[in-house]
Amino acid sequence: MLNEIRNQAAQAAMELCEAAGLKKGDIFVAGCSSSEVGGEKIGTSSSEDIGKAVFEGIYQVLQEKGVFLATQCCEHLNRSLVIERECCEKYNLEEVCVVPQPKAGGSFATAAYKAFKNPVVVEEIKGNAGIDIGGTLIGMHLKRVCVPVRLSVKKIGQAAIICAKTRPRLIGGERAIYNFREDVER
Repeated sequence: MLNEIRNQAAQAAMELCEAAGLKKGDIFVAGCSSSEVGGEKIGTSSSEDIGKAVFEGIYQVLQEKGVFLATQCCEHLNRSLVIERECCEKYNLEEVCVVPQPKAGGSFATAAYKAFKNPVVVEEIKGNAGIDIGGTLIGMHLKRVCVPVRLSVKKIGQAAIICAKTRPRLIGGERAIYNFREDVER
């Protein structure tokens, strides 16, 4: 079961990176309820094994692409995010002082904190794309404007997933002329 979860997570990450046109240094936000992945109600049955499997699947894909992973903690830590210090410094983010645990931060964020070379936690970030695994509400951590992305992977374990990429805002009204790029959805 854990290998299947790991593979589903990796496939979803790969498809979302491609759909969003992510490049080296971009930020991929991920929130995951290990309870939901395991078929239980969010926040009721945290599983370190499931959190680690989902993390490993996503992280492997992002490392190969040079994309930063921001793992969202649960609401007990105000949906703060675990990132590498390199990402924190590159984007001039403010570090907060907390260490996620399975029942205060979540198993997914805990796995990231244990696996990252130099983990830090921040309260907010503006990601380029994101995946919500099991209703964790990651939208607050994505750049405006979010565009839904449909993947071939519909679930990771038993948890439904919702994905988004971002595009620059269109401003100026009906007389404006826009310089659409291939990676910006019209």
